[in-house]
Amino acid sequence: MNDMKRSLFIIFPALMAFAYGCTSMSKNADSDIVVLPLGGDVKVTEGSIVYALPQTVFEIDIAAEKMIEVPGPYAAYAGEMIGLDNVIKDENEIWTLTDISMRSVEELDPRQFYVIQGTTLMQTNLLKLKESGLVLDINPDIYLGSGQSHIRESSEYNGLLFPDRGANEYVLTRTDTAYRIVKADTAFIRVPYLVQMKKGMTVAQEAREAADRLLELREGRHMILTGETNIFPQDGAAIDEINRLEREYTSLFAGKTWSEIRHFRIWFIPDPDMAGEKSVLFYFSETDGVKTSGQGGKPVYIELVPSGKTRELNLVVQPATSQKDLVVSDRLYYRVPDVARIDITSGDEILYTARKLVYQFGNTVVLPSNFIIGR
Repeated sequence: MNDMKRSLFIIFPALMAFAYGCTSMSKNADSDIVVLPLGGDVKVTEGSIVYALPQTVFEIDIAAEKMIEVPGPYAAYAGEMIGLDNVIKDENEIWTLTDISMRSVEELDPRQFYVIQGTTLMQTNLLKLKESGLVLDINPDIYLGSGQSHIRESSEYNGLLFPDRGANEYVLTRTDTAYRIVKADTAFIRVPYLVQMKKGMTVAQEAREAADRLLELREGRHMILTGETNIFPQDGAAIDEINRLEREYTSLFAGKTWSEIRHFRIWFIPDPDMAGEKSVLFYFSETDGVKTSGQGGKPVYIELVPSGKTRELNLVVQPATSQKDLVVSDRLYYRVPDVARIDITSGDEILYTARKLVYQFGNTVVLPSNFIIGR
């Protein structure tokens, strides 16, 4: 309500200033100046002024956290070898909504273009209406910064997930004695020789070695902290390195997680028919994140409830409510916004709420053109 009062304090003194400064112009004389909606048979002639009424567009920024879960190579042995339960067993991608923000942008309403035509010298205060935000010229500066790049540097984990799997060696070497039959004179003899056989370790064997090293690290840290050993340097560097190795070896059983924040931007144009109704803004899935289609996602709604405060403007100026008013060409059209409450919800949860000025929910009002245009 306070925002609406401040807006009216800005708008109406500006209009009264136009009236006071221009009533001295011959407003009772026949005017060669007309203001017509652009379209149909209305043509833009040389020397005409084209302007448009503003419409409100919401630029909505959605922040979502993407978390990746990757199981460790020894997840199946976590409970048996190191006593960990509820470890990551499958690779998962989990999305969570973290923040929603919104800002209002005034753009040209493509359905509200008007032409000021005249055959005589015109003096106009149309610029004042533009400065007050009631009308827009056809080259507003807002379009200079309304773009967004969707190319982002990925912050996902790069490199090997588990560079150290915790074993001292991954190939077992076994030496056996073999025999070779050799003929010597009239007899055959067996000559022994050594054979080395290499065999890869099983996952269970690797997990056992990793578990043993993990337990040794914990025991070594305990001995350093209690002063029972002087093998390691007695400073924080040794403890930090033991902690790092412990985390790495623990992740072989428990798995790894990392997350990143992704931003999604949506431009939403309110329509007067949406007043008081819920409209789908986007869809959100815990497995796929923000989506524009509803397949596999939960709808997130936006609801706009106008306050109806601009209805009181009927007491000050007469809105163009009849076809007769629209035919009259000696009028200047402008738009006054209305305050709307905005709620963004998902199910019964309110994700965002605000109060914003929305031009589309306000009245399109007309003034006699000779109040602001003179010869």
